[in-house]
Amino acid sequence: MSSPLTLDALRILDAIDRRKSFAAAAEELYRVPSAISYTINKLEEDLGVKLFDRSRRKAELTAVGRLVLEQGRQILTASEELAVLARQAATGWEAELRICVDSAIGFDTVYSLIGAFQEFQPRTEVRLIEEVLAGSWDALNAQRCDLVIGAAGEPPGQGFSTLPLGALEFEFAVAMDHPLTQMPQPLSMELIRQYPTVVVADSSRYLPARSSGLLDGRNRIVVDSIQRKIDVQARGLGVGYLPLNLMQKELHNGTLQIMQLAESRPAQPICAAWHSSNRGKGLAWFIMQLRGMRFDARTGLISDQASE
Repeated sequence: MSSPLTLDALRILDAIDRRKSFAAAAEELYRVPSAISYTINKLEEDLGVKLFDRSRRKAELTAVGRLVLEQGRQILTASEELAVLARQAATGWEAELRICVDSAIGFDTVYSLIGAFQEFQPRTEVRLIEEVLAGSWDALNAQRCDLVIGAAGEPPGQGFSTLPLGALEFEFAVAMDHPLTQMPQPLSMELIRQYPTVVVADSSRYLPARSSGLLDGRNRIVVDSIQRKIDVQARGLGVGYLPLNLMQKELHNGTLQIMQLAESRPAQPICAAWHSSNRGKGLAWFIMQLRGMRFDARTGLISDQASE
């Protein structure tokens, strides 16, 4: 059974409330007053309620009428937004663009990219997702995101396009007042194992979880992001490798100190990745911006022009 609350009826109800009379609403909607009156009378009859108090000179909504109007305006707004999204999709712009960022690369430059994109295409909703280790590839592989920034390692299968960005550098770091700072360097693994290791849990749901420079300590403190790992290590609760680009502030203010180990950890190449079949214009915009950028081991994702 169809509802008497059509979009046309809601538009008429809205116009009457704003213009305060049936005649003024008819003028705004390019209708004759009798058509406006008929629509409202029919709506009241079908709903079995009174929407207007007709004992007054101006058209005043009843409490029920006000409720119908308030909810109806939400429906009108939603219908207008849906129409815009439909036209937008027809032109190739996504209604929603999901961007996954690896926890190790930082977000500052990504925020700037999103800000520029919002000015260029404000109708596309951007959903930002943070993943760790294999979680980035897992999110792309499982269609939870459209673009990954900072994925490490090889794609989990076919059908992906990649854009090399640079390489992450990790350093073993401890709090400035940690006992290890008093020990001769390079530190031995036997010595390191005496202290808790701080590790970030892999956020992958389906792909095999990955380890990244884990140390075989006696016990571990597990956190959910690189930033939490930095916080925990800066407080002296544990030790471990940290991405050089994300601990510059702590190194500068002296809350963290880099220690040398007998064996250094190799740099980790990272890339941006997306499904090759994705032809969305929003995705293409971000890829174009990323082509003009590179990842600097100390400062993070920067424009190529910044190094000139």
